Amino acid sequence: MSFRILPLPARKHIALVAHDNMKDDLLDWARAHRDILARHHLYATGNTGRLLHAALGLPIQRMLSGPLGGDQQIGARIAAGEIHVLIFFWDPLEPHPHDPDVKALLRMAQVWNIPTATNRSSADFLISSPYFDAVYPRRVPEYGGSA
Repeated sequence: MSFRILPLPARKHIALVAHDNMKDDLLDWARAHRDILARHHLYATGNTGRLLHAALGLPIQRMLSGPLGGDQQIGARIAAGEIHVLIFFWDPLEPHPHDPDVKALLRMAQVWNIPTATNRSSADFLISSPYFDAVYPRRVPEYGGSA
């Protein structure tokens, strides 16, 4: 398989997503890292975006609610190269009616090799990386399409 380099810019487009039981944890995490997040473009699904905007006072581009297509909207933006980082605090112990959409979103993050955090620990590691505020030479397999 061949690869190409699709650099992630220093000012990243970051999607913030959280299941209902994880919203408070994401909000707490985002408050702790507000100054770093303020240097980037932020996206979120429906209610999570509303809560983040109220808590942080930062502009958040809101998608639909996850179950109403927001997860798919973010996945499409990842595939189009418009979202560079996914921070998704998901709840693995609760059933979700839109579970196929969640899996599709995580699959898009994997396919396009974007940094992904699925819990507070991985989000802390990700945001503390020197690459978070720098250009990163991301390697992406040649799939035969374009991004």
